[in-house]
Amino acid sequence: MGRAVAYLRVSTQQQQRSGLGIEAQRAAIERFAVAESLTIIEEYAEFETGKGADALDRRPQLAAALAAARKAKCSIVVSKLDRLSRDVAFVSGLMAQRVPFIVAELGRDADPFMLHLYAALAEKERRLISERTTAALQAKKASGAKLGNPTNLCVAGSIGRIAQGQVADEFAAKLMPLVQAIRNAGALTLSEIASALNARGVRPARGNNWHRSSVRNLLARIE
Repeated sequence: MGRAVAYLRVSTQQQQRSGLGIEAQRAAIERFAVAESLTIIEEYAEFETGKGADALDRRPQLAAALAAARKAKCSIVVSKLDRLSRDVAFVSGLMAQRVPFIVAELGRDADPFMLHLYAALAEKERRLISERTTAALQAKKASGAKLGNPTNLCVAGSIGRIAQGQVADEFAAKLMPLVQAIRNAGALTLSEIASALNARGVRPARGNNWHRSSVRNLLARIE
């Protein structure tokens, strides 16, 4: 049975007071550990936003988890990638620590390349939504509309969905060479492509596994 160190983080005072964020992460990690035959030898919980260039310095529990994992020569498990960070540069810096990270949501086979890819896509999605929402609200304000009413919120939501669609297109484009290689190897049906992607440890943008429907949606974006 393998061993791992668990790392949990909440980034708001409300989550810290309620404990709901931490408990949800702990439960997800425990389920993952049971499924993957992992023993959690230590747990570190952080109540910090952890933003900025010195984020690791301001997250002592993460530093302690890294030290514990190095000593035990094991991995660090988090429930979701954003519990490490939503910043791709920070995630890249953690990969350079040469301590394996496992993201329960993405599965044990998600290697550092995949973690970088998901972090980069999440960061771009967040930036696009923020930029477009800000631009739309500024335009509404300039036209004399009162911000905060349901109509303006609907506009912001529509812009957010457009940005998400653009990120999904980029994700599909990045996977196109792999999908083509899978097809060249003889996988032609949606089910066969889904099975091949799952076998390679590639995770869809949403969820843990590929299905016929998710492959169909992917191909619709790249063909």
